Amino acid sequence: MTLTSTAVLAPVRRELQTGWTVSAASGPAPVEFVGAVVDAAVPGCVHTDLLSAGRIPDPYLDDNEALLAWIGLVDWTYRTTFEWKPDGHERHDLVFDGLDTVATVRVNGRVVLESANQHRSYRVDVREALIAGANSLEVVFRSPIKYANEQSLELGARPRPYPLPYEAIRKSASNFGWDWGIATYTSGIWRPVRLESWSVARIVEARVAASPTVSGGRVEAEVVIERAAASDDTAFTITAELAGSRSEVVVPAGSDRATVAVEAAGLERWWPVGHGDQPLYDVHLSIREEPPHVRGDLDAVVRRVGFRTIEWNTTADAEGTPFTLVVNDRPIFVKGVNWIPDDALPVRVDRARYERRLRQAVAANLNLIRVWGGGIYESDDFYELCDELGLLTWQDFLFACAAYPEEEPLRSEIEAEARENIVRLASHPSLVLLTGNNENLWGFEDWGWKTYLDGRTWGAYYYHELFPHLVAELAPHVPYSPGSPFSPNGEHPNAEPHGTMHLWEQWNRLDYGTYRDHRPRFVAEFGWQGPPAWSTLVRSVSDAPLTPESPGMIVHQKAMEGNVKLTNGLLPHFRVPSDMETWHWAMQLNQANAVRFALEHFRSWVPHTMGAVVWQLNDCWPVTSWAAIDGDERLKPLWHALKIAFAPRVVSVQPREGGLAAVLSNDTGEVWSGELSVRRLSFDGAALAEATVPFTVAAWGSATVALDAQVTTATDAAGEVLVADAGERGFWFYAEPRDSKLPAAQLAFETSAVDGGTEVRVTAANLVRDLSLLVDKVDPDSFTEEGLVTLLPGETATFLVRHASPIDAAELTSERVVRTANELVAR
Repeated sequence: MTLTSTAVLAPVRRELQTGWTVSAASGPAPVEFVGAVVDAAVPGCVHTDLLSAGRIPDPYLDDNEALLAWIGLVDWTYRTTFEWKPDGHERHDLVFDGLDTVATVRVNGRVVLESANQHRSYRVDVREALIAGANSLEVVFRSPIKYANEQSLELGARPRPYPLPYEAIRKSASNFGWDWGIATYTSGIWRPVRLESWSVARIVEARVAASPTVSGGRVEAEVVIERAAASDDTAFTITAELAGSRSEVVVPAGSDRATVAVEAAGLERWWPVGHGDQPLYDVHLSIREEPPHVRGDLDAVVRRVGFRTIEWNTTADAEGTPFTLVVNDRPIFVKGVNWIPDDALPVRVDRARYERRLRQAVAANLNLIRVWGGGIYESDDFYELCDELGLLTWQDFLFACAAYPEEEPLRSEIEAEARENIVRLASHPSLVLLTGNNENLWGFEDWGWKTYLDGRTWGAYYYHELFPHLVAELAPHVPYSPGSPFSPNGEHPNAEPHGTMHLWEQWNRLDYGTYRDHRPRFVAEFGWQGPPAWSTLVRSVSDAPLTPESPGMIVHQKAMEGNVKLTNGLLPHFRVPSDMETWHWAMQLNQANAVRFALEHFRSWVPHTMGAVVWQLNDCWPVTSWAAIDGDERLKPLWHALKIAFAPRVVSVQPREGGLAAVLSNDTGEVWSGELSVRRLSFDGAALAEATVPFTVAAWGSATVALDAQVTTATDAAGEVLVADAGERGFWFYAEPRDSKLPAAQLAFETSAVDGGTEVRVTAANLVRDLSLLVDKVDPDSFTEEGLVTLLPGETATFLVRHASPIDAAELTSERVVRTANELVAR
């Protein structure tokens, strides 16, 4: 090739996101949909299009889920037209960032693509199919239910916890329903589509790794290119620019890749939130032809990076195998939550919604988000925001709770999606772990799979061979674990002394007090159920009367025997209330107390236990679930429990050999020292015994202070409380609330208008436990970040209720809004 033109041949990217329609092609669509054509949004899905057109009810309300199940049994056709004319470029590629899921794509009637994977993008050369003038583009989606069933027959049935064979299709597993999720069975062009016109060469991949140096930072990038013509023998220059520094490398004729490195001085280190700042730097990578060609850049990409070191310490010790995250040589106690798709119609989740949710996570003192393997690879916006906010990310490959076939066509699709997403995510400083699957290693050992499989494949090849090989090839700087839970040295995958552990027996069969029976090295999943905020509940369920067992409530409770487990989990601590609003509060409070109890216990064993990842942060629709933030984006009491238990400095009282001890946890860079005040009080506030103990806690450390039995031994277990106070307070109650003498709360209120809302000051005349304001009952858009406050007699708590619209401040102090543990006990 001997082109010497000076014209810039930069790619032209044309979005194809307007003028779309959708219609039912075949399947059991209601008669009114036969032949009907509806305007469609791209990105979008059938559900959002039909909702926008007013053709279906909201699937999240009442039992509309069942009414709309037919959508997943129908084939759907999307169509649009676009104008095109030759523009001098050699290649014209049709690019889909995401198709959900099984699709045939036609340009001017010619089939150009057959796809069957929601979790990857597609690029196809359509220059032979284009015509000057108007061009038609058609995407026909097959029923995901029918396709999955067909593939299950072809590949053989595999064990899984739910009826439909989600393991036989590369689609979000939870889209077929989960124990917290609605089954939507979506179809659609769920991510952007465009026509890309380019010439000579383009950048296919930029495999970027950033590392700190003594004086700044270094970026190494392996850049992979594609040539427009297979016969092209041009040499190219790859240029990398970082903070004013520049480096170049030549891709020789006949090659398709080169590695370029660039260093810059004065760059600061990136830290997780709570440990330091999150400086980010842009790396510019571009490609141009070698002289004598003098044209400008043919293609360019930008990656935003941060400079930090990471490792997971799994060196065996006297008690087993730790799983300790080390960032910039500092061990990090992981304060985590599991993340599911934030909407069962994920096309509705934009950058602003991601940011709201992730800022709620930061406000709850969290530092890690685990993206669970039954959902999706989130959009770039999610990971970029985690970089900016300092939220560490742990990304599962998308396999959850099932045996997965290793045969074609899944085998090749899984490799393609893994390759793409490893490269896409690996440059993010927030990414600290890639994990092969969720619970599949555990399932193979303990859930009867070996008998059921009878020798069939189940996914071991992916977790133990394919994924580690791909990570080593494409992103060797990113740690990998074959599964969660996982024991690094061949022990049982859910072995308590080794690696990561999931704890579900408490919720399923045992009381939450038995969390204290465990000292895991790292808890990657555990949790407790509770209903959504009251305004979310009554918006989504219109039962009259509304009861825990009314029809709509059962539809919005997806867990097997969920309400039975709620009741069984409540009874050791509180009696079951007789009215609905108090039942709602009791179950929300019990959820919060269960998780807080567990977190304080796990945190008290640092450094033996170096992380707890709660199931779960968010919901995808209005439902009774394990979430801290419900499907309408409202904070539940569990959110306040996370904020309290994960605070930078925490005092908790824990049982230890020989008696009670105060454990002081200091997740800050400053030494924490002073005097610990220990008081045993009667519920009326009278001091029964007290002592002071000096303490010193190292930065990023913890200290256990043994307490004098003469102070801690109760004379009336039902009516006494132990208070350990070091500026932060921990409480020890000698009896469960239901067995205690906790009186009715006596409260006085003052309210005043302040910028952004209303300040509510609450003064207690007696001991008050877990004081909270359920302010969404007054204004569904209002919220407060204070909750679960325990007050001694005479103490005052201040709540800032944020609201945009005027409200009646007096309603904020009504009995429906002001809730405590006291009214669940006092009779």
